[in-house]
Amino acid sequence: MHKILEKRQLSADVFYMKVEATNIAHNRKPGQFVIVQIDIDYGERIPLTIADANAEGGWIAIVFQAIGATTLRLSKLNAGDEIAAILGPLGQPTHIEKKGTVVCVGGGIGVAPLHPIVQGHKAAGNKVIVIIGARNKDLIIFEDEMRALADELIIMTDDGSCGRKGLVTEPLKEKCEAGGIAEVVAIGPPVMMKFCALTTKPYNVFTTVSLNTIMIDGTGMCGGCRVNVGGEVKFVCVDGPEFDGHQVDFDNMMMRMKAFKKREDEDRHKCHLEMEIAAKKGE
Repeated sequence: MHKILEKRQLSADVFYMKVEATNIAHNRKPGQFVIVQIDIDYGERIPLTIADANAEGGWIAIVFQAIGATTLRLSKLNAGDEIAAILGPLGQPTHIEKKGTVVCVGGGIGVAPLHPIVQGHKAAGNKVIVIIGARNKDLIIFEDEMRALADELIIMTDDGSCGRKGLVTEPLKEKCEAGGIAEVVAIGPPVMMKFCALTTKPYNVFTTVSLNTIMIDGTGMCGGCRVNVGGEVKFVCVDGPEFDGHQVDFDNMMMRMKAFKKREDEDRHKCHLEMEIAAKKGE
């Protein structure tokens, strides 16, 4: 059992949890994820990227969006409650070395898994420029954490309610045009990562993307996270979750994700109905 040490609501349906997980905290590396199971008997196993960790404190942090039945139930837990099982760390860690200037781009909830990668690049001695994007100021997360780490922080919102108005690709292109960028790391919605990769390609800037959004069981057993990378089939949970963004077939990935979204919407609706029925019964 893993006790929840802290819970915060970052936006309308995005939550932060600090959870006891001593072994994982000691062994995790940037870019890796865990499998979370709320209930051993019948709970669904869901992959969640590690957003932060502290080996001395024996805890890891997860950030998730309550969009499906399990994440909705997880969002109802509070500090002091326990999660039945957390397995990890899983996945291939981010390749980090001293290389100069690295631009890290995060969109929406993708800013959370970007956080330990920024930590890693700073620890390696790199200059790190962080670009955060969201639809509006209420959806910006991890601003303080990124500001404390980044050599430069740029915030972009669709409506201009925070930082600059526009898309993350705009300052990314400016940085590429200025030159001197060793690598770009982009994590966020697939369409955002696609256009980040398209932005950097003409400048021959190596671009790493994390495809964690397509993972299901996180072990390679279900095959749901198949992606085409450089003409080869890869499994995000075991071969990734990070890949060369210039080699990923994003159009194929997004087409397959539409089926998953329909299932999530159905599960969320069912979960809401079950909770309403339980509330009426006084449970």
